[in-house]
Amino acid sequence: MPAKKRKAKDTDEVLPDVKKPMEEEKKESSKQIPTGALRIYTWNINGIRAVTGKKELQNFISKENPDILCLNEIKIDKDKLESEGIQKIFPTTYNYYWNCCKVKSGYAGTAIFSKIKPINVTYDIGIPKHDGEGRTITAEYEKFFLVATYIPNAGQKLERLGYRTKEWDADFRKYLKSLEAKGKPVIWCGDLNVAHNEIDISNPKGNLKSAGFTKEERAEFATLLGMGFVDTFRKLYPSKVEYTYWSARGTARAENKGWRLDYFVVSESIFPSVVDCGAQKNVMGSDHCPLQLVLNLDKK
Repeated sequence: MPAKKRKAKDTDEVLPDVKKPMEEEKKESSKQIPTGALRIYTWNINGIRAVTGKKELQNFISKENPDILCLNEIKIDKDKLESEGIQKIFPTTYNYYWNCCKVKSGYAGTAIFSKIKPINVTYDIGIPKHDGEGRTITAEYEKFFLVATYIPNAGQKLERLGYRTKEWDADFRKYLKSLEAKGKPVIWCGDLNVAHNEIDISNPKGNLKSAGFTKEERAEFATLLGMGFVDTFRKLYPSKVEYTYWSARGTARAENKGWRLDYFVVSESIFPSVVDCGAQKNVMGSDHCPLQLVLNLDKK
């Protein structure tokens, strides 16, 4: 999620933006999910205790029955997962993988719930300065690597902007390319803490100096896309306004004043297998909503 908005003067944009769509372009996708398609979800749950306490996560799993579910910002320590019985809440049909923050209690963290047992699962990206907060899990499957992440926030006063853009973003791009070099495409998902273009945020002019919409963060994301990766939702829907995060304060969600911060970014080679990508806007329980990717891996 973004840091609290800071006031900012309007400045010139540095990245090309897609025009806001007309009303009729805002309709939900009517694409049919083919039989046998793989459905992967990512959801920033903003604390697993909160979302399970109200049974929002359990209800979501029961209703949607995802093949793979990636969670970020789980906000729980490793020892509490067992002592509080968190892992016993969920169906036994899933394999569970948790990467909890190691340096700060109840902070950040990621998880993957998968009906398909991965070939291999690794945690973090192998760089100590990035690996303390439990922000990455990589699951290797037969035809792809799945990377579930919770990307660092630049901070309310942009105190981590330099770390985020000059260190994390640069190293993470190398990590994704290193996975591709192993011979399989990458599916990268999570709360990426960036609204790439003006269409991805309800108040672009007022947020030019807000974490998640600075020119530096947006430029770094553009650099990654230029290295052979595809923002699946925006590729499928070039002019559609759709958000995945709304401030928990006031009526932001009801008024749809939000940000598109959650993504599925894939290697160009696997994009032809993408059937659809879209937000589950009616799912409550967090200040983010789940995002779904549908894949038909038999599609040529």
